[in-house]
Amino acid sequence: MSDAHHVLALSCPNKSGIVATVSTYLFEHGCNILDAQQYDDTETSVFFMRVVFNKVPDAAAFEALKAGFQPIGERFSMSWRMHARADRKRVMILVSKFDHCLSDLLYRWRIGELAMDVSAIVSNYPRETYAHHDLSGIDFHHLPVSKDTKLEQETQLWNLVKETRTDVVVLARYMQILSDGLSAKLAGRCINIHHSFLPGFKGASPYTQAHRRGVKLIGATAHYVTADLDEGPIVEQDVERISHRDTPDDLVRKGRDIERRVLARALRFHLDDRVMLNGRKTIVFAD
Repeated sequence: MSDAHHVLALSCPNKSGIVATVSTYLFEHGCNILDAQQYDDTETSVFFMRVVFNKVPDAAAFEALKAGFQPIGERFSMSWRMHARADRKRVMILVSKFDHCLSDLLYRWRIGELAMDVSAIVSNYPRETYAHHDLSGIDFHHLPVSKDTKLEQETQLWNLVKETRTDVVVLARYMQILSDGLSAKLAGRCINIHHSFLPGFKGASPYTQAHRRGVKLIGATAHYVTADLDEGPIVEQDVERISHRDTPDDLVRKGRDIERRVLARALRFHLDDRVMLNGRKTIVFAD
């Protein structure tokens, strides 16, 4: 375990001595710091830090290291987490009819780019909708939903999250709005992807609306889900230029590509403890 990488991520009210205390503690316990990033938000006086380190002899030593850090966390009023980087989070993917993000996430998972375990795939469409996908070895759950059954369906979904010990829920173009109650239960661990335009186009056929208005940029936003629809803390965004030669189909095609890469990056950042909430914003220690 000595050469295995571990991550310490923390946030706390800013005061002198945080970096020195953390660095000294790791040094005194024989750890070697491989990477360290920090940020002091002067507007809120909150300090954020992410440290990658190794040279932990074994699992018992790591548990002792975490226990010994507890007094430091209390002294600085820290919100912190420390874990072995190899520990894989369990990810549940929710999807509707549009499956391009699902396809991309499964591919990146299977080639090892996304270090996670897929706890389940949940859809409001039946499994046959995804017959062209290789879902072998993955639990699939069809949870249809209507206006009258939404509460019952969300209860099933929440029970499934608990039963599968899911750490992260990804809305991979899941075209259902989560209730305020479920959004609160999944706070900070549910990532959504949606198109983002300047100006914004809501409702049906957003790309057609964008084409009619002659937009010059299209994009996508990955964010944490909150009760405020599509207004949660932003994790990742990207854009692509559009010209007058692009048809609505071109916009849809380019939009799919942006959505795929933005969602994958956001999920990877979250899995690697690179994202920290800062009120309505996030701090992202990108690699």
